[in-house]
Amino acid sequence: MPQEPVDPQGIAWTRVSPKYAAVRMAGWAVGTAVTLLVLSVPLVLRLAGIWTWPPLWLAWAVPLAVLALDLVRLSLIPRQVRAIGYAERSEDLLVRRGLLFQRVLVVPYGRMQYVDVAAGPVARALGLCEVRLHTAAADATIEIPGLPAAEGARLRENLTARGQARLAGL
Repeated sequence: MPQEPVDPQGIAWTRVSPKYAAVRMAGWAVGTAVTLLVLSVPLVLRLAGIWTWPPLWLAWAVPLAVLALDLVRLSLIPRQVRAIGYAERSEDLLVRRGLLFQRVLVVPYGRMQYVDVAAGPVARALGLCEVRLHTAAADATIEIPGLPAAEGARLRENLTARGQARLAGL
């Protein structure tokens, strides 16, 4: 990954699988279909002659505008996936994401309470999973989506071992 302003110096980021874009696109497709279905009801009722309001141009404009915005969002998904990465250091784990609003999280191994691996149906079909780190903070859950299943299992075991070693040293 190219060096970004928020990235610490000298970090070699591990990227998530490019197949994760397909998982995100499947979610996009379902959300867009439901949204367009709901927003097209006035258009269908107007064309059927059941309603006289909204004006025909507005009944067409709203679903088309939403579709245009959703297509822009669809075009950003592959780049958003490429922006997600993580790096294991000796004392902590770094997680980065974001295009416009970039974010780098630093999670000390000693603050991790437990590590969870999850996979939805689309991710599972593509051999992917998501690693979730739960920390000592009340509402802090850090997620690394789009990992190959074997890498997710390896990362879970590695993070758990490092977290236990840091807790034993307290």
